Amino acid sequence: ALKNANSQRNDVYQISDFQRNIVDYKNDTSYKVYLLPLEAVEQQNVYIDSVWFESPARILNQTNKLLVRLKNSGDKAVENSRITLNINGSQKSVKNFSIEAGKSLTDSLNFSVTNAGWQNCELLIEDYPITFDDSYYFAFEVAQQLNVLAINESGFSKYLNVLFNESRHFTFNNQNITQIDYGNLTKNQLVILNGLRSIPSGLAAALQSYVTEGGNLLVFPNGEIDRDSYNTFLSGLNVNNYGEKFSERREVGQVNTHSAVFNDVFEKISTNMDLPFASGGYDMTSYSQADEEPLLSFRGGRVLMSSYSSGNGRVYLCASPLDTKYSNLPAHALFVPMVYKIAVLGSNKHQIAYTIGKNEVVELDNKSDKKDVAFKLKGKKEEFIPTQRNVSNKLILNLDQQIKIADNYQLYMEENKPLYSLGFNYDRQESDLSFYTNTQLREQYAAYPNVKFLENRSNLPEIVGKFNRGVELWKWCLLIALGALLIETLLLRFWKN
Repeated sequence: ALKNANSQRNDVYQISDFQRNIVDYKNDTSYKVYLLPLEAVEQQNVYIDSVWFESPARILNQTNKLLVRLKNSGDKAVENSRITLNINGSQKSVKNFSIEAGKSLTDSLNFSVTNAGWQNCELLIEDYPITFDDSYYFAFEVAQQLNVLAINESGFSKYLNVLFNESRHFTFNNQNITQIDYGNLTKNQLVILNGLRSIPSGLAAALQSYVTEGGNLLVFPNGEIDRDSYNTFLSGLNVNNYGEKFSERREVGQVNTHSAVFNDVFEKISTNMDLPFASGGYDMTSYSQADEEPLLSFRGGRVLMSSYSSGNGRVYLCASPLDTKYSNLPAHALFVPMVYKIAVLGSNKHQIAYTIGKNEVVELDNKSDKKDVAFKLKGKKEEFIPTQRNVSNKLILNLDQQIKIADNYQLYMEENKPLYSLGFNYDRQESDLSFYTNTQLREQYAAYPNVKFLENRSNLPEIVGKFNRGVELWKWCLLIALGALLIETLLLRFWKN
């Protein structure tokens, strides 16, 4: 703004308490900068910094663990304060916490969700006198049912049928490779390729688009695959490829309990635990760009099952077919929780919280087939129609700084039928109430000769007035005029004499 101003003055007056999180030390030597530090009063402030879930999956009627990071920016410890979690207006969890001065704390709250749909959440603490950061809004969806599609070639899998058809949480659909409903592919939280000999180019293109836009794909190969067809498809997803076949018995020696798939399956793994084995399948060739997370590893380092990040989605690749002729995995106790968790993980893809002023562009899945529809964002105290555009299957919202109040906002296409809930919070940058001292500021600006410090705070109105009015020349003009008038009078008087 200063560079664009039509002004001959290059003086900048900065009057501030110089809060640490806000001060920017970028210096423009074309200006003379005058700093007037105000005396800041250090205040106590405990605030909710951020929240996240221990597991990416939120499951109906099961315990969910929410992790909360709290910070104390004051110089006094806080003892036995309380944090409360409200969901859809009902209190779900309460916990006491204590936090040392100047420290942060990560705590957890356990809760369960009994009703499907969007969950509008608010975390609350009690802290004075700074209160704007004592609440934290976030939202997530728990689906009533998840859609799972299995694409088969020679026949259906009885193991998949039993797993999904006996659970009320899933809508399971089998389709033959020659009868795929491509139009509804993106409506599935998980797509399973079961025993395909090759991947046709049309299916490969549809699945690559599906994964790139956030879908989850689970692959069980055929016992006799067209490796060129498979690996062309897998390379397009940036995941490992199928290599040479193996036929010797290989036993799983490691389960990755740190992965999202298995992190809550076992309480403890004993050294003599019965783990799956495979007696046939394919070695996985390493792909340099693959973001691989092994899930089940054979003794010796080869992998039976791995997970890969691909685009906005994930690919799960098994080395053996879904057939007990090649592996006992389909009949093993690990199979059900593993595939169940993979399916559930595909249902939680959206950001749970946003920051006002920072997250001005929001990308969501477009749940409407209608064109030229105006979506509306509505909170408790304000509502507006954001700038919006459709890109492929995505809805892009540009908020244009229209959100001013922290709250949970619902996105509507039709009244009383919210499509999404979005939690917006105030920026926590100003929550850390620590300030630079005069000595620290002088050290920071010591190398800048164009920066000066104004010591006298009592003449603040005069400083601001001079800055607004510029250089005042009228007094000098008046004195010159009076002086000239005096000289003229004297000359007229004494010239006659």
